[in-house]
Amino acid sequence: MSEQTTAGRVVLAGTPIGDRRTASQALLDILEGADVIAAEDTRRFHDLLRRLEVTSAAKVVSFFEGNESRRLPQLLDELRSGRDVVVVTDAGMPSVSDPGFRLVRAAVDEGITVTSVPGPTAVTTALAVSGLPTDRFCFEGFLPRKAGERRNALAGLAREPRTMVLYEAPHRLADLLADAAEQLGADRPAAVCRELTKTHEEVRRGTLAELAGWARENARGEITIVIAGAHGPAMTLEEAVDEVGRRIADGEKMSAVVGEVARGGGLNRRSLYDAVLAAQQQEDR
Repeated sequence: MSEQTTAGRVVLAGTPIGDRRTASQALLDILEGADVIAAEDTRRFHDLLRRLEVTSAAKVVSFFEGNESRRLPQLLDELRSGRDVVVVTDAGMPSVSDPGFRLVRAAVDEGITVTSVPGPTAVTTALAVSGLPTDRFCFEGFLPRKAGERRNALAGLAREPRTMVLYEAPHRLADLLADAAEQLGADRPAAVCRELTKTHEEVRRGTLAELAGWARENARGEITIVIAGAHGPAMTLEEAVDEVGRRIADGEKMSAVVGEVARGGGLNRRSLYDAVLAAQQQEDR
C-alpha cells in the first residue's frame, strides 16, 4: 500500500563516518533548511555543523537510545503539524545500530512519509575494503556484551554461509575475536576495520586467531569487523537438536534458540522445532 502524504516528513540523514568531505550537497541542503533536527548527541551535531560550515535555524532536540520512547510523541506532533523532522546520528545512517527505527515505525504506522538522504555507513564501507566476498552478506550489529551470551550468538553464526559484518567497542574487541576464533574456527578469515575514512584509518586482515592477538594491544577508535562465511555442509538436524538442547539447558528460550540455530544451520525452523520436541519427549520417558 502507498503511504498517505502529509506535509511533514521523517528524513533519515546519513552523516560522515569520519572525513567531512564525504558529506553530500543534499545533506548540506537538508540540514540548512530543516524545521526540526533530532540528533543523537546535540553537542557533536553542532560541531558537525561547524565543520561542514552549515548554518541552520532548525530546532535541535536530543534523540538517543535513552530517550527515544519519551521523545516520540513530541516528534510525531511536529510531523502532524507539517514540519519535517531530520534524524541524524553521530556518524553514518540513522536506524542502523543507531537511533531512528522507533520513529520510522511510528511514522509508517500513521502514514507519514519517511525518506532519506543517503550517506556513508561503516557496514558497506568495511565490507567493500575487507577483501572478503561481498555478493552475499549479513549485518549482525553489536553482539551481546556478556561473555556467555556472546559465545552463544557466535555459535549460532558458525554455519552462516554469508560474509558477516559486526560492530564492537574497542575495549571488547579482543575478547570478541577470541570467542569468534573458538566458535567459528581459529583459521576463519576476517578483517578489522578501524577509523574508516579518518586520518588513522587501518584495515587489518588475517585469521580470527591472528586478529585476536593483534587486538590485545591495538584496539582503538571506531571498529567494524568483517568475517568470512562458513564453507562446507550445513548443520545436520541431529547436530541442531543437540545445540538447541544445550542452549535451553543454559536458560535460553526455546523459540528464540530454534529460530537462530535453524537460520545459522540452513534448516527449516518448523522441522527443527518438531525434532526438539520429540527429543524432549524421548528424554522424559
